[in-house]
This record gives sequence, structure tokens and C-alpha cells, in this order.
Amino acid sequence: MNQMKSEIRDGMKIDWDAPIATDDGIVLRADVFRPVGGGKYPVILTYGPYAKGLDFREGYKSQWARLIKAVPDTLEGSTNNYQNWELVDPEKWVPDGYAIVRVDSRGAGRSPGMLDSWSPRETKDFYECIEWAGTQPWSNGKVGINGISYYAMNQWQVGALRPPHLAALCIWEGSSDYYRELSHHGGILCDFLGDWYNRQVLSVQYGVGERGARNPITGETIAGPATLTAEELRKNRADVGGEASRRRLIDDYYRARMPDFSKINVPLLSAGNWGGQGLHPRGNFEGYLRAGSAQKWLEVHGDTHFTHFYSQYGSGLQKKFFGHFLKGENTGWDKQPRVSLNIRRPGEKFELRAENEWPLARTQWTKYYLQPADRGLSTELPNTETTIAYETTGDGVTFLTAPLTRDLEITGPVAAKLWLSSDTTDADVFLVLRVFDPAGKEVVFVGSNDPRTPVGLGWLRASHRKLDLKQSLTYRPWHTHDEEWPLTPGVAVDLDIEIWPTSIVVPAGYRVGLTVRGKDYEYDGTDARVAHAPYPMKGVGPFTHTDPKDRPPEIFGGRNTLHFGKEKAPSLLLPIIPPK
Repeated sequence: MNQMKSEIRDGMKIDWDAPIATDDGIVLRADVFRPVGGGKYPVILTYGPYAKGLDFREGYKSQWARLIKAVPDTLEGSTNNYQNWELVDPEKWVPDGYAIVRVDSRGAGRSPGMLDSWSPRETKDFYECIEWAGTQPWSNGKVGINGISYYAMNQWQVGALRPPHLAALCIWEGSSDYYRELSHHGGILCDFLGDWYNRQVLSVQYGVGERGARNPITGETIAGPATLTAEELRKNRADVGGEASRRRLIDDYYRARMPDFSKINVPLLSAGNWGGQGLHPRGNFEGYLRAGSAQKWLEVHGDTHFTHFYSQYGSGLQKKFFGHFLKGENTGWDKQPRVSLNIRRPGEKFELRAENEWPLARTQWTKYYLQPADRGLSTELPNTETTIAYETTGDGVTFLTAPLTRDLEITGPVAAKLWLSSDTTDADVFLVLRVFDPAGKEVVFVGSNDPRTPVGLGWLRASHRKLDLKQSLTYRPWHTHDEEWPLTPGVAVDLDIEIWPTSIVVPAGYRVGLTVRGKDYEYDGTDARVAHAPYPMKGVGPFTHTDPKDRPPEIFGGRNTLHFGKEKAPSLLLPIIPPK
């Protein structure tokens, strides 16, 4: 049986395995870190499946090595003994007068029950944990949530339930649409969900017990005091990857995992990553725009998935935000611009710029037409009636601008319009927005989950081309994904394809390119995998689309054809930002 243990260590009062009883009798377990002595403090709370007792340095060796290289000051002012994947370091927050609460989600870590990620039951648990934390004798009644990825994604869900003690949300690189951003891209099954679940969640499922790791401080097993059989573990968890594979269209299963953003009413900071293609950037933009909160802010940065969450820049932003809303301090947040963008340039150079809205009001939406004759990309309408075919198993076809005569800033959502046919009844289209230097070498960037990401990515399964006309915008088409419209072999259909938001200042002499492919982007075929990396890094990290059941080669392994003519002028819509 779990028993709460309390101690004073490293200047903090720590409760290990504090019990949180839920309405159906399950007792969740939380670790609480707070200042020594009396007093009431604002709470920073997180709820998720990665095991609160798993040491970041051991459980995520590759990421830890990259983090301390990118942000060496992570090692300063802390023993780092309490570092937990994608969460704040208590040793750097408790001295500032915060109580840090880490809850193992139902069925994960030290919390028993049925493991079902992002389910309505989890969201209800999260609500109850917030209310528990907001009513403890050491709490000032204000609960904020802060964390990356999973610990950001479920904030959209619980925020929509409006827990009375929820006071602020800091949603750092967290997707918001279970279908469009997590399980499927443009209707194409993404390999990530099932792989992630098996690798990062099942390894710490409650009941792994003695077969798993131990908390280096307490010596306790991080995945429950009990050690269950493989069959018992299987019965205590949902088949997350299998559900996504079986459910090709949006149904009640997905809808139950999609929040009603309009019901979110607390202050929020949505922080995205330009290089998060495949999971994180889209949700931070869509959630920011759709949230009902009167007080909401958007920030976008670059670098790895975790660098700026821990950097002085990122942690400073978080403390400025929470200090204002949880503690009532004069942190200067009242002067914070509603939109803060780290505008990206080649060479990992960024310039922080304040803006008033998203997309930027001064955007010059500019159509660049695909030129079939010379594989060009320009604002001139082509006058040729022709076709270009490409093998879906190859590198596709790339269209390039002429070398730019001046710097060109592209910041915002991107969209493409194509006319395409297949030699079968369907086609998967993979779009890559790219930049090439004067020598013709592609310019890539450190992304959230891969060190060599392109400027932008978009996907669409042609049979999922049906649009929701009420939600679609010129620069951001919205597909319903509620029915399939098969192709007639050889007959062209028009496709509106979303390319996720991006930012890049393309220098004079460089070229902008659009590649149309039938498979995932790869930088050059090589693997940039770093030590202990759990997946290949060829340009899109773990966000690949290779499941043969979803993409049978007899349907998706043939030839696609782009069509050009009087009524067919394929184009790329770019958000050009004029110099101020």
C-alpha cells in the first residue's frame, strides 16, 4: 500500500505520495514540494503519465544531455535531484513562494486505475486534483498549471471544465486537436501516438513495480508499489495506438478528447515552437485563437522541445506570468505584448518582436504559383496546360523561386492549392516548405524533436479533401475528416492543404521552395540521432507516416500527377510581412 511520507530536504517541505481521492474511489498520488514553515502559497500543478518519481537525468538521458548543453545554467542553483521530464524544477520555484504539486495520472506511476490517456475520465480527475490543491491548508486558493507537451495538452481540456480554483494556464508546446495534430495529419495516421504510448507510458504504467525504475531519493518503485502480471497490466490500460489505427475518421471517441475552447475563461499563456512540426505548434496557435479567455497571450520560440522551458528566457516568462496572476505581484506582466514572436533567421538566429495579434494584421497574403515549365515558384500565373507526374516512393517534385533580390519575411499560417490525380483511388500528399542558400544547400533548423527540420510541413489524404466551409479560412483550410471521398484513377481533384504556421526571414540570394511528395520528408537520408535517442532523426523526428495498414502500397505506392491549366493554377499562399 502507498503511504504518504513527509520530510524536509534541500530547503523544502516534501510530501511523497500525498493521496487525492476521486469521486469513484480511486486514490491518485501526488508529490508536493513547498516552503518550510507555515503560510499559504499559490500552487503550480501538473497531472500526467510520465511517473513523478522518474529522474529526468536517467529516464531521458538524451534529452538531458541536449538540455544542459543548450542551457548550462540549468545546473546552477539546484541539485537537479528533483528534475522531472517536462516539469518545473521545485528547487527553483519553491524559494519564490510556490507549492509544486505533481500528480501521477490514473493508471500511471504511483496512481492505480485504468490508464486511458486524454480521456474524459482523466480530465475529470485533473479537475478534482485542482480542487484538492486549491483547498489545502498550505494553498492560497489559486492554482496554476505549467508544463510541456502532455502537461500542456491536457490544460486545454481541463480549462474548459472551469475548476473554481484554477487561476492561470501556461500551455507550453501543447497540441489541442487529438485527431488533426496527434493521431492523424491531414487524415494520414501518424506513427507517433502508438510508439510514444509503448515507449514512454507503458514503461511506467502502475503495476510495472519491481520491473521498473526507482526514485533515487525515496528508493520507492516509480511505477507503483505493486508488481502486476503482463496480463493484468494489459487489462488496466486502453489501446491508444490501436484505437487511432482503427478509427480513420473523426467520431465520438475523438470528439470526447477535443475541448470546447470557448469555455476556457482563465488567463492563459500559449507558448509554441516554430520547429515543432508534427505535434506542437498548430495547437498553440489554434488554442490561443479559440480560447474564450479575455486575458490571453501568445509566445513563439525555436530550439528543442525543452530548451526554453528551462532557459532563463522561458522560466523568466513563466514566473512573470504566474507572479502576476497567482501572487498579485507587480511583475510587469501588465505591459506584456499580447503576441511575442521570436522571428527566425538562418543559423538559429532569432529576434524577439512584440505584436498585437495573430495572424499579423499587416500580412500581405501572396500567392506564388507553381510553374510547370521550369519548376519555378513565382507570382506570375502560368499559361500552360500540362501535367507533372511523380513517383510517391521518390523525392517528389520541387518548385523554387528565383534567388531573392531582398530579404523576405514569411511569418504566419501557410496554405497550398493543388489539382492532383492518382493512378489509384487515393493519394497521400506531403508538402514541404523549404529554404535553400545561394549554393543550393537546404537550410534546416533545430526543431522540437529533430535537429534538422524544414521551414514548414503540411499533409492531406486526398479522400479527406472535404472542407468545413464555416471553419475554413483562406490561409487555413479546415477539413471535416468525417467521410471519405475516393478518387477516380486519372481524374484530378482540387486539394486545399494546410501548412502549419511558421516564421523565417529568407535572406537576399536565397530561394524559397515547395516540395510535393508522396511520403515523409527526409533531410538527406542520414540519421542525426544523438546518444540514447529513442527514434531516428531524419528531419521529422518521430512524426512519420509509414503504417502499411493505413498506407497500403497498392493504393499509396504508385504515381501521382499534378495538373495545370486555365482552371487549374496550383499555388502556395505565403504570409509576407513587410518591413516596419
